[in-house]
Amino acid sequence: MPDTPPPASGLDRLIPPEIADDKLYRAIERVAATAGVRQILEIGASSGAGSTEAWVSGALRNAERPTIHCIEVSLPRFAALVERWQGHDFVRCYNVSSVPLEEFPSDDEVIRFRSQTRSKLRNVRPEKVLGWLRQDREYLAQHGLSRHGIREIKAAAGVTVFDAVLIDGSEFTGKAELEEVYGARFLLLDDIKSFKNWENFDRLKRDPAYRLVEKSRWTRNGYAVFERAA
Repeated sequence: MPDTPPPASGLDRLIPPEIADDKLYRAIERVAATAGVRQILEIGASSGAGSTEAWVSGALRNAERPTIHCIEVSLPRFAALVERWQGHDFVRCYNVSSVPLEEFPSDDEVIRFRSQTRSKLRNVRPEKVLGWLRQDREYLAQHGLSRHGIREIKAAAGVTVFDAVLIDGSEFTGKAELEEVYGARFLLLDDIKSFKNWENFDRLKRDPAYRLVEKSRWTRNGYAVFERAA
């Protein structure tokens, strides 16, 4: 019998949760349980066993029972996400891109960042980094997922500004995503030592409208939690 062919894209593989029983997991729980947090956006939910679980755990301790909007672009991971949380009506799952293809960075922008910034991408060959970028672009194009997903979720839910947002989706869309969710009470950034949230972390750290609540540069690729100052 011939071997089963590999998935057409790395995005078609189910992967184990990265945010699991660590400091960011516990920070997510605390934010979700915070009074006044009612509308949560999770960018990069994967199969729902990591950060989504943390959001749900915290939300169940919140008397206001926030709604958790979960974005996952991978079709198999999205299916697993829906199956895992289908019994929780406050968890809403969306198989869309957070931002459209035209808001992805160019190849030149990514390679320039890799060569000029002492980030984790320095440890990865440029050909491999560009392969990741091409994979993301091709997946959205192939499956018709290039949309203004964050804007669509806001419109459908009647949300102007989310109370809490986790930016942990594609390596290449964090900067564009922050533009869409800026003003949220809590902004949680994963991978602050990589392209995904490097500039976002620097921007929020300098922004008087936000205060840094918590950070770690040593938990995986680093994370940070910001809260709006007023």
